[in-house]
Amino acid sequence: MTAPAADQPAGTLVIGAGIAGLLLARQLQDAGQAVRVLEKSRGFGGRLATKSVGAAAFDSGAQFITATDPRFAALATAWRDAGHVAPWPDGPARRLSGRPTMNALARTLAGGLDIRREAKVLAVRREDGGWSVDLEAQGSLRARTLVLTAPAPQSLGLLAAGGVSLPDQLAAELGRLQYHPCLALLLALAGPSAVPPGGVAFDEGPVRWIADNTRKGVSPGAPGAVTVHLGRAFSSEHYQETDATLLPRILPVIDALLGSPVVHATLHRWKFSEPANRFPEPCVWLTDLRLGFAGDAFGGPKVEGAALSALELAGRMLAAPRAA
Repeated sequence: MTAPAADQPAGTLVIGAGIAGLLLARQLQDAGQAVRVLEKSRGFGGRLATKSVGAAAFDSGAQFITATDPRFAALATAWRDAGHVAPWPDGPARRLSGRPTMNALARTLAGGLDIRREAKVLAVRREDGGWSVDLEAQGSLRARTLVLTAPAPQSLGLLAAGGVSLPDQLAAELGRLQYHPCLALLLALAGPSAVPPGGVAFDEGPVRWIADNTRKGVSPGAPGAVTVHLGRAFSSEHYQETDATLLPRILPVIDALLGSPVVHATLHRWKFSEPANRFPEPCVWLTDLRLGFAGDAFGGPKVEGAALSALELAGRMLAAPRAA
């Protein structure tokens, strides 16, 4: 189908190009609807993120996907058959890793979609029975339907900035949604690490997870490229600190797993890493406003939850009467 021209109203505007936004847009476009996705970053995929630092590459966000729900399992099987994901070597059988990186799966989902990157939304407002979206230094865009897949505090902020009021109970339920942050240390090593190919999870302490991207196949050009996710409580307490102040606390904890000296460290902050609580429904669809909400705070944590939320919302939207 043909994407809407840049200066023409879109049928649907989706804010956020993480897994929920991409999958929702794909479902709607495959059903013949005109969709445009807005993403404030240069890339897309949200936590399906891969960061390059010199010769090293790191899956800095989600490390793998698992599929337990039949609907998501069907998608994961199709991705696996197409070579977009594969079992993580020496990891649990249910873990599937993007090939060659986690972000590669996001790029696959984004293929053929109308995505405007580096489009920071400042406010969304009701206008002429539809929606107007104000962009930083880029004017505004119009659409009949709006879907918010950004974390709930950000989405509510956009609605408030545009003077849009939600039903009281819904506003209260959305306002209660909170998220855990996560600090990710990306460590380039002088030689191979001692991290097992399947990674290591920690039950307590400041470190939650460690994996070697070289062993995982993400960074074949680097001797060792280790992603370290710090724990929820530690990340929250030390969120504003730098890698220089964090490393002395963290390196002694993981020294036996590193096996080689650290030659470079990069810190990535995930402010909305995972939902601390969940909305009672897998998504929100307000037919009268033609407004939807989706994401992991609705469908459940991890990639699967965000994907299931998007699938549920797409089904409700496609079943709704079309706007006049």
